[in-house]
Amino acid sequence: MMNISGSTVAFVTGAASGLGLAAARALLDAGASVVLADRDDPSGVAAELGDRALATKVDVSEPDSVQSAVESAVKRFGTVHLTINAAGIAPAATILGRRGMHDLDKFRRAFEINVFGLFDVCRRTADIMQHNVPDENGERGVIINVSSGAAWQGQRGQAAYASSKAAVIGMMLPIAKDLAALGIRVTSIAPGPFDTAMAAGFSDATRATMNEIPLHPRRMGRPQEFADLALHIVRNPYLNATTIALDGGARMV
Repeated sequence: MMNISGSTVAFVTGAASGLGLAAARALLDAGASVVLADRDDPSGVAAELGDRALATKVDVSEPDSVQSAVESAVKRFGTVHLTINAAGIAPAATILGRRGMHDLDKFRRAFEINVFGLFDVCRRTADIMQHNVPDENGERGVIINVSSGAAWQGQRGQAAYASSKAAVIGMMLPIAKDLAALGIRVTSIAPGPFDTAMAAGFSDATRATMNEIPLHPRRMGRPQEFADLALHIVRNPYLNATTIALDGGARMV
């Protein structure tokens, strides 16, 4: 079991808000030091969270930006034990619409951030983890990638988002196999509807619809519930090479 303690270092992308911020807060509360990596400047959040939080502004689609962020993490804390890839975008467009065909650059951008950027963070942080002293289970690190229920149940206008999140699940098993000999576990979480800043902009009617999608409880997920699962994955050494749906049994029609 990876014990989260004062010597644990976590690298969290998308950490300035939403699921990433919830996970970062939970890790800090558990005793870890956390690198808050986000395209939106996370320095204000880091200042609020205290000395064990390091802010680094990063665009995961830019390799130099990711490398700089990882180097900053190692310079400040010495290593990385945990990675949570929560950065992502959700462009909405149908393949054909009133304005014509789906914009190819918008589709490509979803993959640059949700897939290529996530993979880059995985490889760079795993490169650091492999040098960690293994724990009693031979474990050196844990990587948690955020997919989405849209990977299985993509809706109208979600071609770019759903396919990119399916790719996150698709890469998880081979990466877990690649890193197993180094004592690094890799899992994915596929959240359903969650009450984040994105959902705050929904109309009352849309929110009511989203609350009816889960089987039980009939509400959107809470960011703390995502954070609780992330911490459980870290602490449970037998969770590896799997995707966990966190959606209240939501089934889209």
